[in-house]
Amino acid sequence: MNDKEIRPIWRDYLEMTKPNVVLLMIMTSAIGMFMAVPGMVPVDVLIIGNLGIALMAGSAAAINHLIDYRTDINMKRTENRPVAQGRITPTKALVFAIIIGSLGMWMLMVYINALTAWLTLLSLIGYAFIYTMFLKRATPQNIVIGGLAGAAPPLLGWTAVTNEVHGYGLLLVLIIFAWTPPHFWALAIHRKEDYAKVDIPMLPVTHGDKFTRLQVLLYTIILLIVTMLPFATLMSGPLYAIGALILGLIFLWYAIQLMRDKDDKIPMATFKYSIIYLMLLFVVMLVDHYVYPPLVF
Repeated sequence: MNDKEIRPIWRDYLEMTKPNVVLLMIMTSAIGMFMAVPGMVPVDVLIIGNLGIALMAGSAAAINHLIDYRTDINMKRTENRPVAQGRITPTKALVFAIIIGSLGMWMLMVYINALTAWLTLLSLIGYAFIYTMFLKRATPQNIVIGGLAGAAPPLLGWTAVTNEVHGYGLLLVLIIFAWTPPHFWALAIHRKEDYAKVDIPMLPVTHGDKFTRLQVLLYTIILLIVTMLPFATLMSGPLYAIGALILGLIFLWYAIQLMRDKDDKIPMATFKYSIIYLMLLFVVMLVDHYVYPPLVF
């Protein structure tokens, strides 16, 4: 009996939502909620808000699977995806994406607020259509421009609680926006041959490894500076500043190693650390928020 016959169908639908990516997004959106208030986030907003955002993020991921299934089959990293392998038909993938996306939109619109619902929809459109359908194949700066959609979750969490776009919420977006290029380009270096095979103009394909490694280093420096802004604007206190500096310097060390060392393991090591970095950065920010609460919200 082959894998196609024994694999539970629900696993394929779950895989289409990119649960690991969505989980990281929801962590940042939840922390965005806590950063927006001095005390506890209302439990209903915390649960329903993040569930609605997660469903719409999962819908965007499913649409990504649908749009990319012809190229996914030719890339080692994505060749076993459900639509690429035919375990789920394009029609079923589209229906699934519409159902969970509509459910998430309804939850946000009815139980949270319209601002969060529309901003989440814009994020979905930005990733699923503008990035996946156009930017990804149009420019090596695709991940920089398209990264704005993936950077939105902490702002969505903020607006879910406050029903307003605040400068601090936008600052959280800026952090993830600056983090995305060094995070993704490290992976792109590792998967350069895959992207070249399917004619996707990722930076290592169009400009080479050396240039891409330099860009990772430069964006990591920018990220280190950007992560100091919450402390500089009195959004966060000294605990965050120390934590952000230490985490950022470690990231910088990886970026320097990426520039100096041609070991094939360094790009993936940098990519993996970038994920740990973002998680720890937001956790430190959350802890600092309650140890050194801001004077003004």
